Amino acid sequence: MPRIAIVGGGPAGLIAAEQLAGVDGLEVAIFDAMPSLGRKFLMAGKGGMNITHSEPLTDFVARYGARARHIAPLLDAFGPLALREWIHRLGIETFVGTSGRVFPNEMKAAPLLRAWLHRLRGAGVHFHVRHRWLGWAADGALQFATPDGEKKLAADATILALGGGSWARLGSDGAWVPVLAARGVELAPLKPANCGFDVAWSTHFSERFGGQPVKPVIASVAGRRQLGEFTITAGGIEGGLVYALSAPLRDALENSGRAVLHLDLAPGKTLARLTADLSRPRGRDSLANHLRRRAGIEGVKAGLLRELLPFSPLTAPGMKYPWGAPDQLAAAIKHLPLPVIATRPLDEAISTAGGVTFEALNENLMLRHLPGIFCAGEMLDWEAPTGGYLLTACLASGLVAGRGAQAWLRDHPV
Repeated sequence: MPRIAIVGGGPAGLIAAEQLAGVDGLEVAIFDAMPSLGRKFLMAGKGGMNITHSEPLTDFVARYGARARHIAPLLDAFGPLALREWIHRLGIETFVGTSGRVFPNEMKAAPLLRAWLHRLRGAGVHFHVRHRWLGWAADGALQFATPDGEKKLAADATILALGGGSWARLGSDGAWVPVLAARGVELAPLKPANCGFDVAWSTHFSERFGGQPVKPVIASVAGRRQLGEFTITAGGIEGGLVYALSAPLRDALENSGRAVLHLDLAPGKTLARLTADLSRPRGRDSLANHLRRRAGIEGVKAGLLRELLPFSPLTAPGMKYPWGAPDQLAAAIKHLPLPVIATRPLDEAISTAGGVTFEALNENLMLRHLPGIFCAGEMLDWEAPTGGYLLTACLASGLVAGRGAQAWLRDHPV
């Protein structure tokens, strides 16, 4: 009986197994280094399981940036609508939130994973946990480290769905990179995606505002602008708005050694309106009260002005500086430069950029120079923002790899 090994028990590996489980005369087994399957999937769903997005497909595909043309064929095979239908067949109902994001009704990943694993077991898929993949033996067999020592397994086709390099404690540690590199597989370096950044805050600002959200603001970098919110951390910034712009910030740091996120702290007012409001007489108001009343700038936003503007009348009342005129202060509020100095470590990132390049793969996601070996999920060289795009592409690539492995076994009978 032909045997297919799926290495990695996350969404990409699980859906590849589901695609193959219905094939008569085929033994399907999943191997995972962790004590249980889907650990990162469960962790990602703890704050509300966002499974995909309801926006038009053309907009959806564009979210994958430079890799959109590679991801588009995968989404043709299993896009956001197909994903929702698939989840409904698992008995999990969904709804569309006000942001267009799609969630399970219970907002949790655990019921979905339980139903999924139950269906896979019923279809005859074998699960092998605590099996850490080490690579290939001299005879081509897969090698695993297990609690009982090293084991070898001969497989007629293999799907690698090993994740990226973030959240190593949940299994995605990037240990597969040197293994594939030694086999001549073309790889792009793993880099953090949807990540936070370090900022050289003063001790006072860090202690005073660490943990506080900044909202609403418009952030811009490299021609991209987005409304949202982010959080001040003890040593930097994180949160949805930062994650959405993390790729251009990361790339700017990589290319030039510096990156600046510009903030509009008063997104509800035009520059002309803000200038007019700040030009109104202050009377006995302090500048801090004037900013609060006329511009809505207080708390952490006022703190950011003090922190980021080199000559601030907020810290030197009564003194006049060139930008202290209402029009210059308004301009600073509408375009406040926030320099970032480094990305947070890869292991802290929500997801990973880099990995197996699409040039190394055929249209079925099989490695061109290693016939019968397929790759899927986050270990491929792509990235996307949060909002359901990550999970959708992982599932789509896993399904395509599963179909590819099925076709390979059909054309290369054992």
